This record gives sequence, C-alpha cells and structure tokens, in this order.
Amino acid sequence: MRESAAERHDRLLALVRERGSARVSDLADRLGVSPVTVRRDVETLAERGLLDRVHGSVSWPENGPAATASASGGGSGGPVIGLIAPSATYYFAEVIRGAHEAAARAGARLVLRISDYRPEEDKARAEGLLAAGADGLLIAPAWRGAEDQAAYGDWMAQLPVPAVLLERTPSAGSPLDDLDRVCSDHRHGVLLAVRHLVGLGHGTPLLVARSDSPTALAVRSGYDEALATLGLHGAPPMIGTSGAEHDPVRFEEAMREVHTAVVSGGVTAALVHNDVDAIHLVQRLAELGVKVPEDLALIAYDDEVAALGDIPLTAVAPPKRQIGRYATELLVSRLSSGQDDDDPGQHLALLPRLHVRASTTR
Repeated sequence: MRESAAERHDRLLALVRERGSARVSDLADRLGVSPVTVRRDVETLAERGLLDRVHGSVSWPENGPAATASASGGGSGGPVIGLIAPSATYYFAEVIRGAHEAAARAGARLVLRISDYRPEEDKARAEGLLAAGADGLLIAPAWRGAEDQAAYGDWMAQLPVPAVLLERTPSAGSPLDDLDRVCSDHRHGVLLAVRHLVGLGHGTPLLVARSDSPTALAVRSGYDEALATLGLHGAPPMIGTSGAEHDPVRFEEAMREVHTAVVSGGVTAALVHNDVDAIHLVQRLAELGVKVPEDLALIAYDDEVAALGDIPLTAVAPPKRQIGRYATELLVSRLSSGQDDDDPGQHLALLPRLHVRASTTR
C-alpha cells in the first residue's frame, strides 16, 4: 500500500526529533522521496509549529517539548506524552498545536503518531508509543462511527498508563466511558448556528452534512436537538453528501438538491458541514444562479478555511486548539498525582463559537 502524506510526516517528525536537526537532502534519502517532496512536507509542518527551518535544514523547535525536557536533565526532567491522531492536517492540526504548546509549558515531551483515519492502526500506534517510553497517552481514535468503536476500541480500557480521549465520545455505558475525555460540545455549536439564522428572520434552515466522522454525526444529531430546543417545525429533508473529493457524483447530486430547495422558495438558509464542502457549494450555486447571502444565508461548520472563500463564510468554530491544551494539562495532572483512585474522572465539554462573516449578512 502506498504511504500516505500523514504517515510520511510522522516518519519525518520522528527523524528530526531523534537527531535534533537534519538536512533536507538527508531526510529525502532516509524517507525515500525527492527533496522537493521533503521541502513541501517541511513547509507544512513548520507552518504548524512542529519544526523549525534554517537554510536547507530543519530542527526540532527550540521552545518545543524536546528542548524543554533536555534542558531539565537529558530528556528525563518531564513526562513523555504520546499523541495518536487520525491526521495532522485540517481539523487536527490545531488540536496537535494546542497539545504541543501545553506539553512544552509543562516540561513534557510530546511524541506524535498518525493513524491516517484507519481505526485498525490505533492500537499498533499506541503500542509503539508505550514501547518508546510514553508515560501517558492522548488518543483521538480514527473512528468514523459507533461500529468502529465496537470493532477497534476495547483495548483502550486496558491501557497500563493514564489516557485522555480527544474529540471522541464513546457509547454510553461502554468501558471507554470511564476514561477521561475532552471534547467540543457540537450540539451547542449547531444550536448557535441555527439560532443565528432564525434570528435573522429565516425559517428552519436546511442541513447539508457528511456522515463520515464523529463530528459529522454529532452535527446531525445536534441539528435535531437544536430544532426541538427552538421549537422549530417543518424542517426540510437533510441533504447528505460525502464531499466532492470522495464522491463527486453524489456531491453534484447534493448541490442540485440544494439548488432545487432554494429556487422553489422553501429554503433561505443552510448549515453545511464542513468548510470545504461549504466553499464548493457556494461556488457551484453561483454557477447555477443562486447567490450567497442574497438567495441563501449559509453557515459552515469547522471554521478551518471558511474565512478564505470568495465570500467569507460565517462559521461555527470548535475550540480545537484548546481541546489539545486542556487534554494535555489533564493528562499531565494525572501523571503528577499518580492517578489517585480517589480523584474522579473528568469529561470536559468545551463550547464552540460562532464567527459571523459575509455569508449571513446582506
């Protein structure tokens, strides 16, 4: 199977972390790719604060966790924290950044592993981190739905070290429900969006959403709860999509369904998960003669790239960076206290915010 960019980033970070610094040409040889590919990878990772670039070479950040640990005694002055994430891009880039910053402040060393949205890889990534000396784990499992938790989640309840789940809510009553976790309250985020649109005078907004991630599923269930909370009735049928990059045929069908709903006069507002789909939607609707926000007020969910569209999109912003920070601080606290049996577990829910932009203002 061809190596993904996320897996290559994982190997690149491990090489630089091990050496402290390395030349781009040496990294290209070790990774078995071209120098152009390595330079592109280094630029991506440097933008996230995971590496420093200096004249043809790269180094572990001076203010990063590795430097902090070595300054306090040869790498033994603070705990080693393993972080398993499904991706190092889009949504999880900010989660990783927040964890990285919090680990540095705590004098801990953060070690990253990427599962590339393959839930069957999570356990192996955890075993690798434990073998490398991780004292505790931050885990954002690569689940896409409840079936993935059932098939690939039981091992987390048997971990020999403290662990904190990030942005994942296990099934109620399952063994994993006893683990510490830090999550965005997506129900609150959806309520903010729906209430904003209704407050502008729109009827019940249309929901356009994926079903391929825990966030997407939380947005779907949060939409139903928001309508009930606000006493809204007559919701237009939800339009499901898998994204233009995954299934362009289905995406085009979804765009046509949105267009029909708008031109028929039944829909004047929509909530779209995620940003990328929302930007594609605005572009496609414009080609079909529907303007945002004149004909359709639109809110995106995620706020990763929503502000960069031709029409800056109003968006719900989950507190991604704070998720990483709070989870790391909680794990460091657990490690410092020795996981006292009298210390209760914690389920922290952080509230998203609504950033209002041009797509909902006329």
